[in-house]
Amino acid sequence: MAAEHRLDSVSGTVTNVFSPELPPVLSVDPGDTVVVHSLDSSGHLERQKTPGEPTPRMFGTRRGHCLAGPIAVRGAEPGMALAVHLESLRPDGWGFTAAGRGDTPLNRRLGMMEIDPAWLLWDLDADAGTGTNQHGHTVRLAPFLGVIGTPPAEPGEHSTTPPRIFGGGNIDCRELVTGSTLFLPVTVPDAMLCVGDGHAAQGDGEVSGTAIECGMTTRMTLDLETAPPLPTAHALTPAGRITFGFDADLNEASAQALDAMLIWMTSLYGLDRATALALASTTVDLRVTQIANETWGVHALLPEGAIS
Repeated sequence: MAAEHRLDSVSGTVTNVFSPELPPVLSVDPGDTVVVHSLDSSGHLERQKTPGEPTPRMFGTRRGHCLAGPIAVRGAEPGMALAVHLESLRPDGWGFTAAGRGDTPLNRRLGMMEIDPAWLLWDLDADAGTGTNQHGHTVRLAPFLGVIGTPPAEPGEHSTTPPRIFGGGNIDCRELVTGSTLFLPVTVPDAMLCVGDGHAAQGDGEVSGTAIECGMTTRMTLDLETAPPLPTAHALTPAGRITFGFDADLNEASAQALDAMLIWMTSLYGLDRATALALASTTVDLRVTQIANETWGVHALLPEGAIS
């Protein structure tokens, strides 16, 4: 019988790296549900009172995202896919967005190095589905987790910053809202899933390098697919089917996302590859997922009901 578990982000249940050598903080069976509370990406332990105010954090120095886990899923083996069914996502009561931090090509191109960084401090109303910043701007919320991932198989510690086509991680895809299922290729035995980096709202691209960064309570059911349709990360979302590409080169990231979508479409509709590409040209959207993570993220979206 499926069980329900609770995982809070406290000392001993969080990490700021991916590593196949980390011991699990929770072990579950396929079909079990986990309710996870994750801190924001920086691991703030207290609410900011003013925009950008330094407050205590889970980790003294910033190495990577503050993530809950790893969660072991018994029976997960490479060759399978871990299905992460996102049943609900509820942001905490506050969040922040920053812009102009860091010497990046985009910040240099936009002239951000010559001006002071900007911070937005948001009051979040999960029931109303709105966020309001200190300037009085109100936006609609569409919560999701920026990081859902498993560690690379290679030993050692790995950065949480770049997303990976197999283990996922810092995908930052705004379509992974409540009702979505993300399928991640199992990279190590028991999957060793880590989650966090709650975003209350974000546009495609995450252009400042941050979304509305917030703590998040996520209810998710974890299961296994023994014969996934794709060898790379993919998702079923309320918006439609999604495949991903991640690379330092935008062309390669786009090609990865589209190549995976063509594989999916040839299987779904019994098409040859060229016909699938022609059909994709009339139905599939290529979107820049994010530009913030040392690599381009692109997702291909086949909207629900686009092909009948």
